Amino acid sequence: MKFKTRLSLDVAFKYIFKITGLLVLAALGGILAMLVYNSFSFFLDVKPLDFITGLEWNPTGKTPKYGMLPLILSTTLVTFGAMVIAIPLGIGTAAFIAEYASPKLKNILKPVIEMLAAVPSVVIGFLGIVLVGPGIADLASLPNGLNALNGAILLAVMALPTIITVAEDAIHAVPKTYKEASYGVGATKWQTLCRVVIPAAAPGIIAAVMLGVGRAIGETMTVLMATGNASLLPEGMFDSVKTMTATIAIEMGEVPYQTTHYFALYAIATVLFFMTLIANLVGEFFINRFRKYHAA
Repeated sequence: MKFKTRLSLDVAFKYIFKITGLLVLAALGGILAMLVYNSFSFFLDVKPLDFITGLEWNPTGKTPKYGMLPLILSTTLVTFGAMVIAIPLGIGTAAFIAEYASPKLKNILKPVIEMLAAVPSVVIGFLGIVLVGPGIADLASLPNGLNALNGAILLAVMALPTIITVAEDAIHAVPKTYKEASYGVGATKWQTLCRVVIPAAAPGIIAAVMLGVGRAIGETMTVLMATGNASLLPEGMFDSVKTMTATIAIEMGEVPYQTTHYFALYAIATVLFFMTLIANLVGEFFINRFRKYHAA
């Protein structure tokens, strides 16, 4: 009787989990279908190539301009700057936690890092306005610090928990036999870490980086508050920029319904969706490769 009850529960939970997974896929497909459908309405008025390569975004002007290139470059610049900061800090912190930190220190650092991921983005953006921005303005003799560098620093902070957590797991999962073999031929702990452990954990570390990129690309409130929101082609990290997420957040609330401008925001969201999807798929690819590598 007990066996039949357990079997029926196993079957029930199997179907519950299957239905849940299908619902997630259906929701994702529904979002994509909505974006593509509304984007198609926009592309009836504006050519896709002109939209992607256009140099000016001014949908409310006397002659509306729907050039997305400044938004793409601004998003790329801020994300790239964030990764330049977050990757070495994240991998270094992960290596320290996995290889050098004492158990007591590790038990303190890991919860603190996980708590950092729980800080609301609006709080991070506020700190960018009142703390990071004025500091950048003073150091670079700028009228204000609302620029790409400010956004990059804040996004780096937000991406760090993801990068550190996944990279630390990858480093920790490297078999002990690799380290013992390295120590056996006279290598120091630092040499073992740099030449054996990190290369062996490379797929997992790359996955951590790509997931961090996806986190940075999709962030909205922080970049909206801290980057200045200027729809111009950026020339450097000290220029005010306007990212794709900030553009959607700023303009969607006030744009007239079912106008070309309205559908243009859906087109931006579609491009952003695929950029984020690609980053996450690349990260997932390396995670699966990392799992297969250690299962072999």
